[in-house]
Amino acid sequence: MNKLEDKIWDVVVVGGGASGMMAAGRAAECGAKVLLLEKNESLGKKLLITGGGRCNITNNEPDVRKFLSKFKDSDKFLFSAFSQFAVKESLDFFHNFKMETKEEALGRVFPLSNSAKSVWDTLLQYLKQGKVTVQSKAEVVGLQPLKASSGRMTKTRDNKITSAILKNKTELRAKSFILATGGKSRPETGSTGDGFKWLKEIGHNITEPAASLVPIKIKEEWVKKLQGVGVTNVKLTVLQNDEKQSVKKGKILFTHFGLSGPTVLNLSNEIGELLKYGEVLISLDILPNFDHGQLNQKLQDIFKEKTNKKFKNTLDSLMPSALVPIIVELSKIDGDKQSNSITREERLQLIEVLKNIKIEVDSLLGVEKAITTSGGVSLDEVDFKTMQSRLFPNLYLVGDILNIDRPSGGYSLQLCWTTGFVAGSNAGQVK
Repeated sequence: MNKLEDKIWDVVVVGGGASGMMAAGRAAECGAKVLLLEKNESLGKKLLITGGGRCNITNNEPDVRKFLSKFKDSDKFLFSAFSQFAVKESLDFFHNFKMETKEEALGRVFPLSNSAKSVWDTLLQYLKQGKVTVQSKAEVVGLQPLKASSGRMTKTRDNKITSAILKNKTELRAKSFILATGGKSRPETGSTGDGFKWLKEIGHNITEPAASLVPIKIKEEWVKKLQGVGVTNVKLTVLQNDEKQSVKKGKILFTHFGLSGPTVLNLSNEIGELLKYGEVLISLDILPNFDHGQLNQKLQDIFKEKTNKKFKNTLDSLMPSALVPIIVELSKIDGDKQSNSITREERLQLIEVLKNIKIEVDSLLGVEKAITTSGGVSLDEVDFKTMQSRLFPNLYLVGDILNIDRPSGGYSLQLCWTTGFVAGSNAGQVK
């Protein structure tokens, strides 16, 4: 480590995830001498598993205001950063590195290769192009502040961070620091919330992180039989005390514990709040594109067309075949019954199942399974034009360190690209 500690770097970036790699690459592109510190053996550990290893890099909504409307109350803070670098600029960035992309349902953008490694390779190339010095297995344990002459943490241009302190007591000095240590989701990747602790120690207000986009554990045992089955178009209605609380339509994924997938993740915050007040049910409409009358006619047509087939062999044109035995079981119709013998009452019973399968929420999974965590540094303590801390002007805060709730579907990584780029652009202006 001697060589690293002997110099004063222009920029030290702490955290080699998505936002840290983007920030380091951009600062170097602006002409800064950059040191990127990563406590894991290699960069981008969480990036490589995001989106099931496919990496949903953004959501293709070029209108900044429409894009930011998905960020609830944070949109007013984020506009100045996103007006500098948003979806179009991010896609241009990856395309310029010859990484082709494709758009899927709900505007989600993935690498054409279907592999997060393509994104990882692109960012690595960016770092190499800028001659960024990367130090892995470098565990930072704190930031060393130099307070203003008054000795108080006030909003003054005199406050600054002088060094990042490593576990082995080495102090790495720099003119500017970018903190990209992430939140607390998927702690096995190194996201253990260290940055929150350091920021608190130097005077920042931190909202305690909690699981945000997180899968849901379901009580019904039959759900487990469908592990790995995805259904692309389902309507989910969240109920409490028989009252409708929320409705979303989209893709769901059955798992060994319950439900996941973009639609479920985007309901998880609300469900978590409702669970504090009592039992929460989810009604699944497996065929939302048919109303009851249309579905009744469709089933009559199917049973007529497959008149000599057993009931259990007639439904695979309507849904994934793995779902059929469960639907047959829930309908309480004998699966071996000939389809031409299905009564009107049984058909209406089947329609009720297809349009209204009620399941009970057990709990949300914890931070270890969360896609992101909510919580982090208070947004009014960050200048979003530059991503500077308002307490320490030479400290820049990016990515999941910020207290920003966002939906699933490419929004988290876009936040990383935007805040990383803006921080790198400003920290990289070497004076």
